[in-house]
Parts: sequence; C-alpha cells; structure tokens
Amino acid sequence: MQAAQGYRWGLKAAVLLLIGTVLSGCGINNIPTLDEQAKAAWGQVQNQYQRRADLIPNLVEVVKGYAAHEQDTLTAVIEARAKATSIQVDASTLDNPEKLKQFQQAQDGLSGALSRLMVVSERYPDLKANQNFLALQSQLEGTENRIAVARRDFIQAVQAYNTEIRTFPGRLWHSVMYSDLPIRATFEATSADADKAPQVKFK
Repeated sequence: MQAAQGYRWGLKAAVLLLIGTVLSGCGINNIPTLDEQAKAAWGQVQNQYQRRADLIPNLVEVVKGYAAHEQDTLTAVIEARAKATSIQVDASTLDNPEKLKQFQQAQDGLSGALSRLMVVSERYPDLKANQNFLALQSQLEGTENRIAVARRDFIQAVQAYNTEIRTFPGRLWHSVMYSDLPIRATFEATSADADKAPQVKFK
C-alpha cells in the first residue's frame, strides 16, 4: 500500500516537473521578466536624471560667483530644476503616457535652461578657467552621456516587452495570465535622435 502511494506521489511530482519545464520553455515567464527589465531600465533613467539635478545647485553657485548679474538665466535654471524634480514617474505610474510625457517635457526644459547657462558662461573667461566650474562641467557632460545611454536602454527594454505581449505566444500568455500588465509607454519621438537625451552644449 505504502509502495503504491509512494509511486503515485512520485508520478505526480514527475508530471508537475514536466509541466513546469514545458511551461517555462514556452515563454510563460517572458512577460514578467521583460516587465521587470523595463522597470529596472527606467530606474537607471531616473538615477541619471537625479545625478544631473544634484550637480546643478553647485554649478549655479559657481556661475553666480562670476556672473551674478545674469540673474534671469540663473533663475531659469533653478526653476527648471525644481519643476523637473517635482515630477516623479515610478513603477506604479510607468504605464501612464501622460505622466511620462510630463516628465520628459520637464527634463527637456531643464536641458534647455542648462544650455543657455553654458552659453552665458562663454562670456566670462575667469569662470571658464575656474577649476570647480571645469570639474562640474565635466561631470555634467558625463551625466548627459549616461542619460542618453539609460534612455536608449529603457526604450529597448520597453520595445522588447511590448513586442512580447503583442506577438504569439506572448499574446496568449498575456490574455490568460498577465492581462493586468499593460502596454508600456516610452519616450515620444520628437526628433530623429529621440532615443537620446537632449544634449547640453558646452562649446
């Protein structure tokens, strides 16, 4: 009796293992995996934009020391930074196209304000030679490059996720098991270089 019961349990375990293997091999886990990858990629976008925001107060202070009367430009940067940091898009709102658009517009506005600040800095040779300014400028340039890479990676991750839930067999698994996971929004194509962050021009 015990041998027969043990055999049945062994058979059930083998069947469950076989089912699990078949299901995992046919893409049942692809959708949540790709969704998590898209969220992780978005986290990197946020990190790099936050890094840029963290550099700005020191940059403004250095410029102010040499070009205090450029108050309109300095104020524009401060206000653009405040707006950009006030709009947050986390994993719970990542599927909201309007929220993502607002975030993108705010970050683009900050990029524009920074570009104007760098144009102003060209008028002040002493500022351009200041070591603190040069260091901040270099860090800002590096951050802009990392933003571009992070945005590209996010766009690619979202594309992979959206493609999975729109094509077979992902479409089937989406309708059966993951219907709560929506099509994800991404950065809108506003130019031929839509996969890149707006560049801050230093020269």
